[in-house]
Amino acid sequence: MATITFKGTPTRTSGILPAPGTEAPDFRLTDEKLQDKGLGDFAGKKKILNIVPSLDTGVCAASARKFDKEMAKRPQAVCLTISRDLPFAATRFCKTEGVSNVVTLSDLRDRSFGRDYGCEILEGPFAGLLSRALVVLDEENRVIHCEQVPEISQEPDYARALRALG
Repeated sequence: MATITFKGTPTRTSGILPAPGTEAPDFRLTDEKLQDKGLGDFAGKKKILNIVPSLDTGVCAASARKFDKEMAKRPQAVCLTISRDLPFAATRFCKTEGVSNVVTLSDLRDRSFGRDYGCEILEGPFAGLLSRALVVLDEENRVIHCEQVPEISQEPDYARALRALG
């Protein structure tokens, strides 16, 4: 388990992120059309998994907007913004914010993504949501960078993730 903080108060996650050099676990997440998506749906592309508690928070929204701008310059890559938000809420966010270069996916159905990636928050006010984390994958779904953001209210290190993406 990892220990992170929420406004300074320690909280635990369900595990640790996949380590660099390992193969990323496949997943079954839900897109805006309520269709299941897995790693195979993004085959041949480098991927940023932008894992967030909810797009209804300012920091999560900021990360989605940041990666939206960056992905417009990187057609060889895709950014998957993953939360437990309902797909309807994520779609509304994207329309309102003009976000069109990231794919929003929800861990709403079997909730295994949070467990498999070690980022489900186990206690505190955000219990049941996903922690703020980045996992960067190469074209073969090997982890090339990961960051578990230690304080939920802080933004991730965008520059390091984008350098890893290439």
